[in-house]
Amino acid sequence: MANAAAPTAAVPTLAPPLEQIRHLAEELRLLIPAVRVGEALETTKEFNPETFWRRLNEAAVNVSREATTLTEVFSHLPLPSPQETQRFCEQVHAAIKAMIAVYYSLPKNQGITLRKLVRSTTLDIVDGMAQLMDALFMTPTQSSENNDLISYNSVWTACQQVPQIPRDNKAAALSMLTKNVDFVKDAHEEMEQAVEECDPYCGLLNDTEDNSDNHGDEEDDGLGYPNNRDLYWSEEDQELIIPCLALVRASKACLKKIRISVAENGKKDQVAQLDDIVDISDEISPSVDDLALSIYPPMCHLTVRINSAKLVSVLKKALEITKASHVTPQPEDSWIPLLINAVDHCMNRIKELTQNELELSNGLILIRTVLRTKTLGFTSLEKMTSKPLFPFAEKMKPSFILEESSQARVPIPNPVDIDLYPCCHPEDEVSALPKLNLHF
Repeated sequence: MANAAAPTAAVPTLAPPLEQIRHLAEELRLLIPAVRVGEALETTKEFNPETFWRRLNEAAVNVSREATTLTEVFSHLPLPSPQETQRFCEQVHAAIKAMIAVYYSLPKNQGITLRKLVRSTTLDIVDGMAQLMDALFMTPTQSSENNDLISYNSVWTACQQVPQIPRDNKAAALSMLTKNVDFVKDAHEEMEQAVEECDPYCGLLNDTEDNSDNHGDEEDDGLGYPNNRDLYWSEEDQELIIPCLALVRASKACLKKIRISVAENGKKDQVAQLDDIVDISDEISPSVDDLALSIYPPMCHLTVRINSAKLVSVLKKALEITKASHVTPQPEDSWIPLLINAVDHCMNRIKELTQNELELSNGLILIRTVLRTKTLGFTSLEKMTSKPLFPFAEKMKPSFILEESSQARVPIPNPVDIDLYPCCHPEDEVSALPKLNLHF
């Protein structure tokens, strides 16, 4: 009787199946930040590439298998019991942790570029599995959409990419350089197409033009109805575009020559130099994009000059690093000086065509992105910037002056984004100037 009266041990209550799935998605996403910044595990064992890649492939296959199993059991009724769901979730979590552990076993001395590619694929797998958990939690089992989970979820695609990862740092470097060449090639083709068609926005604004008949003249001048100078290039703009296109072509040529040098002369054991080449080459495509975006109307010639100078700086640094590395066995190789001369020629022409703009802006506040006209006195700007701006007012472009008085005013967008550049000599490299961005 006493034994019967004894309290029974408390049995932990498991959450419902779908709630466990939701919780697993949260746990997987918590792993992502650590993977992004995680370092390779320190070990005294000698690294064995064959063992590493075998383990990575096996881990990816295991993740894919667990994802398929979980999808199948949650794609029809009845749902698995809470106990079965717990077991499935534990297996998925263990498979993902094993995948991450294999990535951590890749030492830095195998190359930073290679580690980045493995890390990127690992992150895609973890994020893809979390997306699958979201889909299983959100989509009712009765819906036919569950039949398509395998086809559209990214976890399987990410797992299938593992065998395609380059196996050494030289192959990884070539992969990254090829991507950068393709990015710059695409940007150049888009620029050329826009110039050839004399239509910067390639007809994207036709709907706006078609609807313009339904609005009065006052509305056409208002916000949201750009006029011709906002949509098309002036003669000066078109003249400036020519050396900009040439500079982008030179960028593409630089990347192609660097890639060829790495392919022909790169050594697998020179991982640090290969990483340096890839790191600087990775900066070329974003710099090309900045220049490409700045040529679209309404074009600010000074912005074009600044972005061109940034691109030239990156290109020269990339060529210098390549020249000093083992992939250029003969530093006096003629292709590097030729490309440097081509880049300098383009930049000099851009400087010639933008010199007046630079002189007008020398020591002035540069205002861009005018979305809505609003006046703001120089005295207010002086308080915010602690810079004496009024002495430069009469030098400013007429379009920026609304009143000729002791309280000279300039058109300011609302909300306001202002870039401040310090006084500089026209010959200074504008790209090297510090910039203060204000938002008020």
